Amino acid sequence: MTSSTAPTRPRRDTGVRRATALRTAGTLTRRRAVNALMQGVMYVAALLAVLPLLLIVWHLAREGASSISLDFFTRMPKPVGEVGGGMGNAIAGTLVLLGVASAIGLPIGIGAGLYLAEQRGSRLATSVRFLSDVLNGLPSIVMGIFAWQFLVRPLGHFSATAGGIALGAMMIPLVTRTTEEMIRLVPTSLREAALALGYTRWRTSLTVVLRTALPGIVTGALVAVARIAGETAPLLFTAFGNQFWSLALDQPISALPLQIFNYAISPYDEWHRLAWAGALVLIGLVLIISLIARYATRSRYGGGGD
Repeated sequence: MTSSTAPTRPRRDTGVRRATALRTAGTLTRRRAVNALMQGVMYVAALLAVLPLLLIVWHLAREGASSISLDFFTRMPKPVGEVGGGMGNAIAGTLVLLGVASAIGLPIGIGAGLYLAEQRGSRLATSVRFLSDVLNGLPSIVMGIFAWQFLVRPLGHFSATAGGIALGAMMIPLVTRTTEEMIRLVPTSLREAALALGYTRWRTSLTVVLRTALPGIVTGALVAVARIAGETAPLLFTAFGNQFWSLALDQPISALPLQIFNYAISPYDEWHRLAWAGALVLIGLVLIISLIARYATRSRYGGGGD
């Protein structure tokens, strides 16, 4: 009995191993196929995500690159019917407005973000955080109407200061939330070490915590600047625009978004051509700011030393 059954065991074990190997091979093949399919889906999704930007840049380059020249950056707009001219006053006005907005929005936003991170459990911090989230979703035209009501109407005229304040108010909630998140990433051990060395709480927050989170805060500030660089609606109610070269803060001032808007709705082909060129310059400005923010992010997380 024993001699008749013994030779069948190795065959049975071999069959089991073979069936197991076949099942394992089938499972691996199925997993590889699913993995390849999902990778393809991700590649397609990534392409669809960047496709609108690529199409916009390509179209702007096709329509506006031929109008980009030194005169475009240095000369004033020409009167209707004359060929040529540039948007030098609009480019300079945009930089002035961004400077005023940054001088107002960045200190307030960074200070508010530091308070929210250091006093995160207080009732005031919770309220400020909620209001910041609401302001982040506020339409820009509402901010422009608000600025017109309280800054333009009482003075009786438009001004660069009103436009800068409106843009700065739009920066505040974004900078606030970014600063709070960056400060929360600072290890608690750094705070405790500074306090153990005899630092006061406010000095610890300013010289240790804020300094450690500075690269991330700079990134958030640059993103906020890029966010407001192309805003048009608030400027329609505040800066209004100016066909002449004016950098005075108490007078109407030109800006690239305003100039593009005015030229785009005009019936003149020459102005349409300059509007495409201005849009190309504007998106180039936003791209440069975004690249600087990207570089700051890489430096923050150790990727900039490659």
